[in-house]
Amino acid sequence: MDNKQPKVINKSGTTKLTDEAVAAKEAKAEKDFKGRRRDNRRNRRAAEEGKKEFDSVNISINRVSRTVAGGRRMRFQALVAVGDHKNRIGVGLAKGNDVTSAVQKAERRAKKNMITVKMQNDTIWHEVETKVTGAHVLMKPAAPGTGIIAGGVVRSIIGLTGIKNLISKSLGSTNKANIAYAVIEGLRQQVPKDEWNGAKKAEKADKKEAK
Repeated sequence: MDNKQPKVINKSGTTKLTDEAVAAKEAKAEKDFKGRRRDNRRNRRAAEEGKKEFDSVNISINRVSRTVAGGRRMRFQALVAVGDHKNRIGVGLAKGNDVTSAVQKAERRAKKNMITVKMQNDTIWHEVETKVTGAHVLMKPAAPGTGIIAGGVVRSIIGLTGIKNLISKSLGSTNKANIAYAVIEGLRQQVPKDEWNGAKKAEKADKKEAK
């Protein structure tokens, strides 16, 4: 015996669906749409993460003004650090008419002026002391497990490198831009042990004694 419901035919001769069939069809279509949207969003996010080579940190954003003939002109100044969590780091300072443009310009400037840091495992090779105008930064290598002992600006910059153990002290000026440039200069001055003064002479002397 056939228990199927009889088809309902419209006046135009087309098949009319029951209310239950219409509801089921709409539910399936909505489910498929949400699934596609979720997959597209996930794929787009994965693609963006794959393309993202560097991470950036906004160290400071300040509002600055300049007096012109018509009055004061307000702009924004952004200080941004960019790094790859390995051995490349850069700092950029830029101004813009709004926060977004200032940050973007600072990121481009930071990527343009990136340096490669010479590291010993997960710390720096030697103690270094740098000065940029009024800022004075002291950085020392640390034993494994020490962590990053540093102030806000130094910690933000070092956190974008592969350095995991460091002791630092910021002296003198509290200007964030000068401190950031002093940190970059200290990392730029790192020299591996085999390139230190006297290292090659000592190595040759050891070879002669061994002979």
